[in-house]
Amino acid sequence: MTKKILLIVLIVLSVTFVSGCTNLAKDFSEKFGNIEKPDNIESSAESASDLLSSETDVLYQVSTIDALLQGVYDGVLPVAELATHGDFGIGTFDGLEGEMLALDGNYYQIKTDGIAYPVSGEMLTPFAIVTYFEADENFRLEKPVNLTELENFLDLNLPSENLFYAVRVNGNFSYIKARSVPRQEKPYPKLADAVSTQSVFEFENISGTLVGFKAPEYVKGVNVPGYHLHFITEDRNAGGHVLDFEMENGDAAIDITSEFFMELPTSGDFYNVKLGQDLQNDMEKVEK
Repeated sequence: MTKKILLIVLIVLSVTFVSGCTNLAKDFSEKFGNIEKPDNIESSAESASDLLSSETDVLYQVSTIDALLQGVYDGVLPVAELATHGDFGIGTFDGLEGEMLALDGNYYQIKTDGIAYPVSGEMLTPFAIVTYFEADENFRLEKPVNLTELENFLDLNLPSENLFYAVRVNGNFSYIKARSVPRQEKPYPKLADAVSTQSVFEFENISGTLVGFKAPEYVKGVNVPGYHLHFITEDRNAGGHVLDFEMENGDAAIDITSEFFMELPTSGDFYNVKLGQDLQNDMEKVEK
């Protein structure tokens, strides 16, 4: 008799425990939602590309400016894939062959003849910066300004020195000086040496668009602190990396870009090069 009573008590306790666990699981599910154990991490989480595809205020970058300064010129990402991250941007191509400019979803390669060539999706880039351009601020520039004066004007109208900004300026230029660098062969020289063979173009009385970015000072080595601008003519036939200009008038637009995503090379020279050395000196040589 005692054994039967004990058995009944155990059964009742078991039913109560299972019922309690079921209710607890139900309450947890109602409060936090169903949580399933993934088969693997990749299948259970959105990839970085998926996350970026839903965001327009993301600056997407391939490699680092310091790697480019040190001669890491092998292309690592096809332009077709780069274009999924932005319709606006700048960069270069495999072997440092020319200047990249993306505007309104069209990608161009400005070679040492100064001509802007349409780019095929198979072409590779070792370094590029792109975003989907959506203007947050617009300014009309009625008075003539040079490169330094334009930068100072924009600086006065930026909400913070610590964010990234995409910069687009449609203007009429009395003069503009630009450059492009020829394709390099291995062993690759440093960028400061490669630009010694650059081609320089001078345009007069021409309309066109400045395309580029303003990066904060703290990204030194990762990106170019300050302004980095490329130029393309209104007819999209010529341009280059901007060295100087005199602009009569124009319209400036700023896209405040609060998110930054960088994709690093996973092989090649990037793995072996020593980064973070003599950055300031190398950058000054490149911008001359």
